[in-house]
Amino acid sequence: MSEKSSELTPENELENADRRKFFGKSAALGVAVAAVPMTATMFATMAKAQASEISENKAFVHPGDLDEYYGFWSGGQSGEVRIMGLPSMRELMRIPVFNTDSATGWGFTEESKRIKGESAGIMMGDSHHPHMSMTDGRYNGKYIFINDKANSRVARIRCDVMKCDKMLTVPNVQAIHGLRVQKVPYTKYVICNGEFEAPIVNDGSTMRDVSTYTSLFNVIDAEKMEVVFQVRVDGNLDNTDADYDGKYFASTCYNSEMGMTLGEMIAPERDHVVVFSLARCEAALKAGKFKTYNGNDVPVLDGRKGSKLTRYIPVPKSPHGLNTSPDGKYFMAAGKLSPTVSIIAIDKLDDLFADKIKPRDTVIAEPELGLGPLHTAFDGRGNAYTTLFLDSQIAKWNVQDAIDAHNGKKVNYLRQKLDVHYQPGHNHTSQGETRDADGKWLISLCKFSKDRFLPVGPLHPENDQLIDISGDEMKLVHDGPAFAEPHDCIIVHRSKVKPNKLWTRDDPIFAETLAIAKKDGVNTMADNKVIRDGKKVRVYMTSVAPMFGTADFTVKLGDEVTVIITNLDMIEDVTHGFCMTNHGVQMEIGPQATASITFTANKPGVHWYYCNWFCHALHMEMRGRMFVEA
Repeated sequence: MSEKSSELTPENELENADRRKFFGKSAALGVAVAAVPMTATMFATMAKAQASEISENKAFVHPGDLDEYYGFWSGGQSGEVRIMGLPSMRELMRIPVFNTDSATGWGFTEESKRIKGESAGIMMGDSHHPHMSMTDGRYNGKYIFINDKANSRVARIRCDVMKCDKMLTVPNVQAIHGLRVQKVPYTKYVICNGEFEAPIVNDGSTMRDVSTYTSLFNVIDAEKMEVVFQVRVDGNLDNTDADYDGKYFASTCYNSEMGMTLGEMIAPERDHVVVFSLARCEAALKAGKFKTYNGNDVPVLDGRKGSKLTRYIPVPKSPHGLNTSPDGKYFMAAGKLSPTVSIIAIDKLDDLFADKIKPRDTVIAEPELGLGPLHTAFDGRGNAYTTLFLDSQIAKWNVQDAIDAHNGKKVNYLRQKLDVHYQPGHNHTSQGETRDADGKWLISLCKFSKDRFLPVGPLHPENDQLIDISGDEMKLVHDGPAFAEPHDCIIVHRSKVKPNKLWTRDDPIFAETLAIAKKDGVNTMADNKVIRDGKKVRVYMTSVAPMFGTADFTVKLGDEVTVIITNLDMIEDVTHGFCMTNHGVQMEIGPQATASITFTANKPGVHWYYCNWFCHALHMEMRGRMFVEA
């Protein structure tokens, strides 16, 4: 790292002074209170000052007011997705995806098991990268896609109901990591990387032969949630992104040498960014130039070095983040072990694939920013914001100035460095992954929070920090603890998202349940019936606050019982629940929804069930009995 990028300048000192002023106000106030007896006038002065400060703080959202943005946060090791309001940073909802959730019954209800499919028995996940579907490079509010690194899955969340409705286990790979969406003309494809190297036919026959190991780039149909094709590459794959022309995808590689140990992985001075030509991949697919493996019919194309489908651009060792500038001009590959970001000119990729230029000719600048650059965000005004993991800072820099400096012009491309706490990973600007980047807010997702919050034991929360970037200088305005791990996020303007207030009766999520009811001759909107099929019992009931349509039902010991409930309430926010005591059974039923859950009646006697989502003044009385005959 150059001395220039790390030296203490008057501007940096001013930033630190501002930060100390920001965090020292309450401490200074405490000292003043201890030194001087308080008077009524002093109390009034303090209250007036605090009111003025709150009114000037654009991050403060008054009770009853609405946030300007939705934030969609990954839940990391929790396996969920969280919805935040910005700029208030209030958590609005948690969407269970790869995890199980006792509040909603996700992972336990029949509907959620069908959605999870072959992975229904997996109760955990590691959710990393939530990204919204787009039209013409702009968020369209239809879907959120997210990966599960732990179990090589990709899931889709419908934004009209904020529920997961599709889940796919990606074949032939291990550890789905970087995930993005096709931006233009619309999100036809979701792209994601198989990070860990392994034999495609992983049956143990070649498991010690590293030469058979490979990683795969995966292209998924966004509507069908099926793998369209995979591309075999040299090296592994980390993060990925798409261009704004619908022509190219790109991914970073931090293990081009296919090392199996840490020392082997970081030995060479360079790794690479691999660029995929979508048109060439689709042409190869159409021409049948692929193989299939492991008895599945997923086409695997050969994109290793020398292929017409890909190009490999050398960059400094162990690159990590891959981000596309909102003007569509550049792919940015963050250096991680190098203090630089490699700026790849997308308009040079046509010539690269035509073999008119060399791969390194596409790299038009590599500005030096600081230690541990991981991810880059954009404000739509020509500035970029890169997280510096080792420096615990955000570096704000001007893209054109960095290019000019690379070409010999004497210009300082660094605008500011802001301390964040601590060791930031992903960062995101409001609408910054789209053509609509508006340069208002920046989120820094920090991996450590020691000394920021009340101590809660050896396991600390992590730290979401909200930064105002609307002016010339970045200003930290909010710290917020977050649990297990806020790995990544996106910030979407509220005008892009239009959730439903009630379920529709023909929603695909419970279509199969309704089909079963129809075969049983049950009208789920009106009937309360018990259907017996040998040792299987289906109990249909309705719910209207504050009562279930079925006050009691009888089964025999050992019966497999499926309870199917339809919430007849038409009022927004009147959700019901079903909990069978002492059986580990619990689920949520939203207004006009139908939900079902299956369990074994393994205890004789009387067992109460009740509504476990508060719904009415007589909520406590909303209950019934299951009689289990020995």
